[in-house]
Amino acid sequence: MKRLFDCSLALLAALILLIPAALIAAAVRLTSRGAILYWSDRVGRANKIFRMPKFRSMRVETPAIATDLLVDAESYLTPIGSFLRKSSLDELPQLWCILTGEMSFVGPRPALFNQNDLIELRTQRRVHKLVPGLTGWAQVNGRDELSIREKVKLDVEYLGRKSMLFDFQILWLTFVKVINRDGVSH
Repeated sequence: MKRLFDCSLALLAALILLIPAALIAAAVRLTSRGAILYWSDRVGRANKIFRMPKFRSMRVETPAIATDLLVDAESYLTPIGSFLRKSSLDELPQLWCILTGEMSFVGPRPALFNQNDLIELRTQRRVHKLVPGLTGWAQVNGRDELSIREKVKLDVEYLGRKSMLFDFQILWLTFVKVINRDGVSH
Protein backbone atom coordinates (compact mmCIF):
# COMPACT_ATOMS: atom_id res chain seq x y z
CA MET A 1 0.00 0.00 0.00
CA LYS A 2 2.77 2.45 0.95
CA ARG A 3 4.76 1.73 -2.23
CA LEU A 4 1.68 2.30 -4.40
CA PHE A 5 1.00 5.58 -2.59
CA ASP A 6 4.64 6.67 -3.00
CA CYS A 7 4.71 5.94 -6.75
CA SER A 8 1.34 7.56 -7.41
CA LEU A 9 2.15 10.71 -5.46
CA ALA A 10 5.67 10.95 -6.92
CA LEU A 11 4.33 10.73 -10.49
CA LEU A 12 1.67 13.33 -9.77
CA ALA A 13 4.17 15.65 -8.07
CA ALA A 14 6.66 15.22 -10.93
CA LEU A 15 4.02 16.25 -13.47
CA ILE A 16 2.84 19.24 -11.42
CA LEU A 17 6.38 20.37 -10.59
CA LEU A 18 7.93 19.83 -14.03
CA ILE A 19 7.91 23.52 -15.01
CA PRO A 20 9.05 24.82 -11.58
CA ALA A 21 11.84 22.20 -11.59
CA ALA A 22 12.96 23.35 -15.04
CA LEU A 23 13.03 26.96 -13.81
CA ILE A 24 15.06 25.96 -10.74
CA ALA A 25 17.48 24.01 -12.95
CA ALA A 26 17.94 27.10 -15.16
CA ALA A 27 18.47 29.31 -12.09
CA VAL A 28 21.11 26.94 -10.69
CA ARG A 29 22.90 26.88 -14.04
CA LEU A 30 22.81 30.69 -14.44
CA THR A 31 23.92 31.59 -10.90
CA SER A 32 26.88 29.26 -10.32
CA ARG A 33 29.36 27.04 -12.08
CA GLY A 34 29.06 23.28 -11.96
CA ALA A 35 26.37 20.68 -12.47
CA ILE A 36 22.69 21.44 -11.87
CA LEU A 37 22.26 18.34 -9.72
CA TYR A 38 24.44 17.27 -6.84
CA TRP A 39 24.49 13.49 -6.40
CA SER A 40 25.49 12.35 -2.94
CA ASP A 41 26.17 8.86 -1.68
CA ARG A 42 23.54 8.07 0.94
CA VAL A 43 22.75 5.13 3.17
CA GLY A 44 19.48 3.42 2.35
CA ARG A 45 17.55 0.43 3.62
CA ALA A 46 19.77 -2.27 5.13
CA ASN A 47 22.68 0.23 4.98
CA LYS A 48 22.92 -0.11 1.19
CA ILE A 49 24.56 2.91 -0.48
CA PHE A 50 22.58 4.71 -3.17
CA ARG A 51 23.01 7.97 -5.10
CA MET A 52 20.57 10.73 -4.11
CA PRO A 53 20.12 13.85 -6.26
CA LYS A 54 19.44 17.39 -5.09
CA PHE A 55 19.46 20.68 -6.91
CA ARG A 56 22.92 22.02 -6.17
CA SER A 57 22.75 24.67 -3.46
CA MET A 58 26.41 24.60 -2.43
CA ARG A 59 29.49 25.65 -4.37
CA VAL A 60 31.44 22.99 -6.26
CA GLU A 61 34.41 23.04 -3.82
CA THR A 62 32.25 22.25 -0.73
CA PRO A 63 33.54 19.22 1.24
CA ALA A 64 31.27 16.13 1.18
CA ILE A 65 30.32 16.27 4.86
CA ALA A 66 27.13 17.07 6.75
CA THR A 67 26.43 20.80 6.40
CA ASP A 68 26.31 21.29 10.17
CA LEU A 69 29.97 20.19 10.31
CA LEU A 70 31.16 22.96 7.97
CA VAL A 71 32.91 25.80 9.79
CA ASP A 72 31.00 28.50 7.88
CA ALA A 73 28.28 26.71 5.92
CA GLU A 74 26.78 29.93 4.56
CA SER A 75 30.04 30.81 2.80
CA TYR A 76 29.62 27.68 0.66
CA LEU A 77 26.08 28.49 -0.51
CA THR A 78 25.46 29.43 -4.12
CA PRO A 79 23.64 32.72 -4.76
CA ILE A 80 20.28 30.90 -4.68
CA GLY A 81 21.38 28.11 -2.31
CA SER A 82 19.87 29.58 0.83
CA PHE A 83 16.50 30.00 -0.87
CA LEU A 84 16.59 26.46 -2.27
CA ARG A 85 17.40 24.98 1.15
CA LYS A 86 14.96 27.05 3.20
CA SER A 87 12.14 26.35 0.74
CA SER A 88 13.22 22.66 0.44
CA LEU A 89 13.08 23.03 -3.35
CA ASP A 90 16.56 21.51 -3.54
CA GLU A 91 14.90 18.21 -2.59
CA LEU A 92 12.63 17.96 -5.68
CA PRO A 93 14.96 15.64 -7.67
CA GLN A 94 14.55 13.05 -4.91
CA LEU A 95 11.20 12.18 -6.47
CA TRP A 96 13.37 10.04 -8.77
CA CYS A 97 14.59 8.00 -5.79
CA ILE A 98 10.99 7.52 -4.64
CA LEU A 99 10.04 6.22 -8.08
CA THR A 100 13.01 3.82 -8.12
CA GLY A 101 12.14 2.54 -4.62
CA GLU A 102 15.34 3.72 -2.95
CA MET A 103 13.33 6.23 -0.92
CA SER A 104 9.80 6.75 0.32
CA PHE A 105 7.93 9.97 1.00
CA VAL A 106 8.13 9.26 4.74
CA GLY A 107 10.94 7.54 6.63
CA PRO A 108 14.20 8.51 8.31
CA ARG A 109 16.25 10.93 6.19
CA PRO A 110 19.07 9.01 4.47
CA ALA A 111 22.42 9.51 6.16
CA LEU A 112 25.49 10.59 4.24
CA PHE A 113 27.83 7.67 3.55
CA ASN A 114 30.36 9.08 6.04
CA GLN A 115 28.02 9.80 8.97
CA ASN A 116 29.30 6.72 10.79
CA ASP A 117 27.91 7.68 14.20
CA LEU A 118 24.38 8.09 12.80
CA ILE A 119 24.61 4.89 10.73
CA GLU A 120 25.90 2.87 13.67
CA LEU A 121 23.22 4.14 16.07
CA ARG A 122 20.44 3.53 13.54
CA THR A 123 21.74 0.00 12.95
CA GLN A 124 21.84 -0.72 16.70
CA ARG A 125 18.25 0.50 17.04
CA ARG A 126 17.07 -1.40 13.90
CA VAL A 127 16.08 1.79 12.07
CA HIS A 128 18.26 0.68 9.15
CA LYS A 129 15.45 -1.72 8.18
CA LEU A 130 13.29 1.22 7.07
CA VAL A 131 13.27 2.76 3.59
CA PRO A 132 14.64 6.30 4.00
CA GLY A 133 12.28 9.18 3.36
CA LEU A 134 12.00 12.58 1.75
CA THR A 135 10.69 13.65 5.14
CA GLY A 136 10.31 11.96 8.49
CA TRP A 137 9.27 12.22 12.10
CA ALA A 138 12.64 13.76 13.04
CA GLN A 139 12.30 16.40 10.30
CA VAL A 140 8.99 17.66 11.63
CA ASN A 141 10.34 17.67 15.18
CA GLY A 142 13.46 19.78 14.71
CA ARG A 143 15.20 18.94 11.42
CA ASP A 144 18.67 20.58 11.49
CA GLU A 145 18.36 21.53 15.16
CA LEU A 146 18.41 17.95 16.51
CA SER A 147 21.40 16.02 17.75
CA ILE A 148 22.09 12.61 16.22
CA ARG A 149 20.79 10.88 19.36
CA GLU A 150 17.56 12.90 19.22
CA LYS A 151 17.10 12.09 15.52
CA VAL A 152 17.57 8.37 16.11
CA LYS A 153 15.19 8.47 19.08
CA LEU A 154 12.52 9.95 16.81
CA ASP A 155 13.38 7.45 14.04
CA VAL A 156 12.86 4.62 16.54
CA GLU A 157 9.52 6.15 17.54
CA TYR A 158 8.54 6.23 13.85
CA LEU A 159 9.57 2.58 13.48
CA GLY A 160 7.22 1.66 16.32
CA ARG A 161 4.31 3.82 15.13
CA LYS A 162 4.59 3.51 11.34
CA SER A 163 1.27 3.43 9.53
CA MET A 164 -0.32 5.20 6.58
CA LEU A 165 -2.23 7.46 8.97
CA PHE A 166 0.99 8.45 10.74
CA ASP A 167 2.65 9.03 7.35
CA PHE A 168 -0.19 11.37 6.35
CA GLN A 169 0.25 13.26 9.63
CA ILE A 170 3.99 13.63 8.95
CA LEU A 171 3.37 14.78 5.38
CA TRP A 172 0.93 17.43 6.62
CA LEU A 173 3.35 18.62 9.31
CA THR A 174 6.12 18.73 6.69
CA PHE A 175 3.98 20.93 4.46
CA VAL A 176 3.35 23.31 7.37
CA LYS A 177 7.05 23.39 8.35
CA VAL A 178 8.20 24.05 4.78
CA ILE A 179 5.66 26.85 4.29
CA ASN A 180 6.83 28.43 7.56
CA ARG A 181 10.53 27.67 6.78
CA ASP A 182 10.74 26.18 10.25
CA GLY A 183 13.74 24.19 11.49
CA VAL A 184 16.23 25.03 8.70
CA SER A 185 19.50 26.45 10.02
CA HIS A 186 21.09 27.36 6.62
